[in-house]
Amino acid sequence: MKKEIKKSLIDRLDSGPVICAEGFLFEIERRGYMASGEFVPMVALDRPDVLESLHRDFQHAGSDIVQAFTYNGHREKMKIINREHLLEPLNRSALKIAKKVADDTPDGQEKNLMAGNISNSNIWNDKDTSQNHEVRKMFDEMIGWAVDEDADILIGETFYYAEEAFEALRSMKKSGLPCVITIAPMGENIMRDGVSIIDTCKELEQLGGDVVGMNCFRGPNTMMPYIKKIRKAVSCHVAALPINYRTTRSNPTFFNLPDHNGCSCPSPHKTPFPTALDPMQCNRYEIGKFAKDAYNIGINYLGVCCGANPMLIRQVAESVGLEVPASKYRENMSKHMLFGTDNRIPKHQIDYQDLA
Repeated sequence: MKKEIKKSLIDRLDSGPVICAEGFLFEIERRGYMASGEFVPMVALDRPDVLESLHRDFQHAGSDIVQAFTYNGHREKMKIINREHLLEPLNRSALKIAKKVADDTPDGQEKNLMAGNISNSNIWNDKDTSQNHEVRKMFDEMIGWAVDEDADILIGETFYYAEEAFEALRSMKKSGLPCVITIAPMGENIMRDGVSIIDTCKELEQLGGDVVGMNCFRGPNTMMPYIKKIRKAVSCHVAALPINYRTTRSNPTFFNLPDHNGCSCPSPHKTPFPTALDPMQCNRYEIGKFAKDAYNIGINYLGVCCGANPMLIRQVAESVGLEVPASKYRENMSKHMLFGTDNRIPKHQIDYQDLA
């Protein structure tokens, strides 16, 4: 059978918005198939049906990219949980699931792209570089498996050391595939090795990043100021994938958000991250506004990272003018029993709405 030629990532971005659903860690944990804190994607082996279902839900909501869930599926993290022997099976399973869903894009939709994925290693260190060569090996092996499993593009994400992001991109470029690379600066508002956020993105463009930008750690309020500057500083396409939480100037990331809601049963951990962030979630309209504002300044690669769910991905898509399969089920408050405007809603119900 002749292999179908998919429209390339750059061609898609040149002609309009491209939506990418990330945020698998929190959503899979919420569904009961991942240990919070560990955040290792064992679901790819333990319950591949659950992972496939989430991919399909994101696809239905408008994601153009099926990103293989291999975040934290690298050798170092697998060592921590004593599952290093399952490293390659986990990666290949996640890649095969993503490929299956991408190739099975419903009729009438642009065929999804399947993305291989690498991420922050957590052992990169600019002060003690003795382990950095191990990080390069981790990148190379994961990229090799993604190429073997016929990925259409590669995504490198959530890097908080500039040099680690540079090294990841160098490994990615050897594949010959289109490369998306996104950084996630911590609360100091600079990369941990001292490079500015803007200079990091400029260097990533020079190293051949097809799409550069930011993902994770920061919500709309603390990501947008930097996204605007990145858009002005680079010529390539820019990515913007915030978390779904209300980060602030005093707390730019979700790691140290305080609980301002007077919760009667606070988190037993140092901060609400990661298991008690619920009261700090953005609503769908905040996420939609971020996406629309980013799109209006020329950013076409859009999505949501931690905290993402299919409803929010639909909101991103619709906010930039797209009609997606899940649009069939968008809100219709005109039919609500109290707040509706339909002629069949009884007057005594409408009159009661302020007392409900």
